[in-house]
Amino acid sequence: MIKNIFTSLYLIAGLLVFAGCGQSTTQSPIPDNVNGDPELVEEQANEEQNKVVEVEDADSIEQQNLPLSKMKVHYIDVGQADATLIEYNQGDEAFAVLIDTGDWSSTEVVSYLQAHNITDIDIVAITHPHADHIGQLDKIICTFDVSEVWMNGETTNSQVFTSALAAIEDNNVDYYEPEVGDVFDIGPLKVAVLHPKSLSGDTNNNSIAIRLQYGEISFLFTGDSEEEAESEMLSSGANLKADILQVGHHGSKTSTTDSFLKAVQPDIAIYSASVDNQYGHPHIETINRLEKSGVLVYGTDIHGTVIVETDGKTFSVHTNNQGTIKHTPPEVETEVVPTPEPKNETQPVSSASCVNINSASEVEVQRIIHIGPARSQDLIQLRPYQSVDDLSKIKGIGPARITDILTQGIACIGG
Repeated sequence: MIKNIFTSLYLIAGLLVFAGCGQSTTQSPIPDNVNGDPELVEEQANEEQNKVVEVEDADSIEQQNLPLSKMKVHYIDVGQADATLIEYNQGDEAFAVLIDTGDWSSTEVVSYLQAHNITDIDIVAITHPHADHIGQLDKIICTFDVSEVWMNGETTNSQVFTSALAAIEDNNVDYYEPEVGDVFDIGPLKVAVLHPKSLSGDTNNNSIAIRLQYGEISFLFTGDSEEEAESEMLSSGANLKADILQVGHHGSKTSTTDSFLKAVQPDIAIYSASVDNQYGHPHIETINRLEKSGVLVYGTDIHGTVIVETDGKTFSVHTNNQGTIKHTPPEVETEVVPTPEPKNETQPVSSASCVNINSASEVEVQRIIHIGPARSQDLIQLRPYQSVDDLSKIKGIGPARITDILTQGIACIGG
């Protein structure tokens, strides 16, 4: 984004220089046959200007016709969280975009970026402020040169969110809340914002959704959007079609509806989830819908980090745990379809003596006294907690109820 701004400034500067050249026409050597004739002088100046414009147009067309460099989209294995790195070049200029930043309790995204020699990040787009998406934003800002951060405008009282905002401010990082209909050209990559049109009371369904277009290959990211958000995107009439779909909400059955899949028509789909996670992600219903639609499915719990590499015409898929599988849309190489073993949908289980308030499921935390369905969502949204006393951040949980919770003795940190 900043590079585009600079590019525009250069163009403006170029036009100013050109305007200056136009003003100096009367100072240029003038043929004897036009000397003293204002009309002929003006005609000659216009001819010279047209020649310059034609040259600029030719350069622009030539630039557009240049083959795209390889773009790599890294669906990083960050456990039960999300983080995707997009890196590419245009000439000598390198671009890096990061969508979500992994879980707050780890530094694995920072390590991954360092291992791939990333030093500058043009945009970090946070789909929503849950701790498994915004988790390492503060660390990333403090480690790399980040130009701009995108968020959806939703705020929380969590320490992770507060630390992220502080890092943005302390490091003078540009902040932007993209709106539906925004389209950005980040070098040769076109980014279209599809969601949310407005914020609701549901953090998952407030996720920023964006569609990337690189040459003829397209990608769709929807964060933790569920059926409600998908329905809104469908109703908007926006172009949702994409060759590669990042499966919404870690493969939850609450996302990736049949109608949404029909609109996207992906060739491959990639979900991010940890092995044997307590939520049972990806849900078997989602896997079945994807496979029924003929979509090749990859998951970070099975394949590790998944990298899609494209030249803007075709793409190939590289995984940590399998070899390279090449695809040429719209053909689908069904013979190499990875077959993730269906997971039995299980209800989260915790020990009888401890409900980890930093990792327990929405159902589990309701075992804690005074934590009902509404507060369980608040509890999850406000993670992480440094102590059980931090539950006082939840609306309606005051000192007396904290005492009740401590007396009950099942809420814990870790364990």
